[in-house]
Amino acid sequence: MNSHLVIEALELAARGVGRVSPNPAVGAVVALGEEVVGRGFHTWTGVKHAETLALEQAGERARGATLYVTLEPCPHQGRTPPCVDAVIGAGVRKVVAAMQDPNPRVAGAGFQRLREAGVEVEIDTGCSERAERLNAAYVHFMKTGRPLVTLKAALTLDGKIAAPEDNQGWITSEKARAHVQTMRYQHDAILTGVGTAVADDCLLTDRSGEERSRPLLRIVLDSQLRLPVESRLVASCNGDVLVATTSAGSVERRKRLESKGVRVEMLEGSGGRVDLHRVTALLAREQYLSLMMEAGGRVNWSALEAEVADKIYFYYAPKILGGTQSLPVASGIGRRRRSDAILFHDVLIHPIAPDEFAVEAWLTKTVWS
Repeated sequence: MNSHLVIEALELAARGVGRVSPNPAVGAVVALGEEVVGRGFHTWTGVKHAETLALEQAGERARGATLYVTLEPCPHQGRTPPCVDAVIGAGVRKVVAAMQDPNPRVAGAGFQRLREAGVEVEIDTGCSERAERLNAAYVHFMKTGRPLVTLKAALTLDGKIAAPEDNQGWITSEKARAHVQTMRYQHDAILTGVGTAVADDCLLTDRSGEERSRPLLRIVLDSQLRLPVESRLVASCNGDVLVATTSAGSVERRKRLESKGVRVEMLEGSGGRVDLHRVTALLAREQYLSLMMEAGGRVNWSALEAEVADKIYFYYAPKILGGTQSLPVASGIGRRRRSDAILFHDVLIHPIAPDEFAVEAWLTKTVWS
């Protein structure tokens, strides 16, 4: 099966991460035996899909060759013609894919078209998990119809995100914060609460400097439209700031924000607060596949309690703040009994040298998935 060529295709696909949304990151390798004759990976600005690029590079040598690809070739017309037509037209003998496309418009139809045309099809199951991780947001979106929501936080060993008084400086190291920029680059949208936006006067920008398929959408939960027009978020707005509010927000404040280019949406829920489910539903309608939350304890708790968050990514620093007034990563009412604790699974520990680490884990859903 030459799994190493599927792995090479996965490495190519990774070069498209952050540059493809709302499409998946895909890589392709064309080989005659062990000789690679064509390579390609997809980017949104490049338009052409990975398979087409690899086949074009291979030229006539694609005839009788094997195409190694990270995702099932598409059988439908989109921004580009169907990839299966290009594969069949190039005379490829066999296709080895890491996984089937979960998109309902594909979902095995691409493989079927290939087989009907006499092309042998094989799935390299040994690479499937890696392929799904690479396109976790895309897979999640196609299976659930919702963006993948990651709750990110930087905290001390005792679970604190802020001290009660002077909060100058950072909890985590420069190295950990640099990784956060990588995380932002890999997401379509980022969200915080107005309390954090006002207290930190944050920008919430992607400072990776890498090419993106579209700007990072910056979202503020602001029930009463308290976000200052003079804030750095508003001042830096270039059609990439959305404020989610309620009927409690004044019309005058809304007009002032909108005059600066800020998009204001009324997404009211119970108790006069912004409904996080309505926020993610809006993102889904506009094909934002992933959302990262960087907020305070109350918003964090709301996202966990409402099961809006799908996973956490917590950066831990070798510090302890202690005390009852230091702010916890999740506040709110909390759970009153240990037996009712919110559960997680598939926990991964990521070391950050020399003394920090990050915990990645998936929320165990109880209501909907």
